[in-house]
Amino acid sequence: MKSYREELFFETPTRRQFINITPQVGAAVKKSGVRDGLCLVNPMHITASVYINDDESGLLADYEAFLERLVPQRGTYRHNLTGEDNGDAHIKRQVMGREVVVAITNGALDFGTWEQIFYAEFDGRRRKRVLVKIIGE
Repeated sequence: MKSYREELFFETPTRRQFINITPQVGAAVKKSGVRDGLCLVNPMHITASVYINDDESGLLADYEAFLERLVPQRGTYRHNLTGEDNGDAHIKRQVMGREVVVAITNGALDFGTWEQIFYAEFDGRRRKRVLVKIIGE
């Protein structure tokens, strides 16, 4: 069995952003040499998420609006009493999830129709990393 590890780095200029990282993850799969296996993708930060969905601008705007209604940035959060201002970002991460696992078949990510991998940043403006861990044969 092979194992491969790679880190991707992101620094968003805004507090929130959704980035399609499918090409970078696919490139890591090719570098790994794994033909059949699994690919784990997860942010190494508690104010960011990785998820799978369609890369459609209306949907991305809907996520932004939904998350802001559910967990407003200017809401009242006990976490912010510590001197931080990102209590909303922690909760948004919980809503969107931590990681994804994608099957690898014939050396490529094995997706359903329209599926793409996204990095969701909820407290940007500093460098963050995403772990890509691939195992298989």
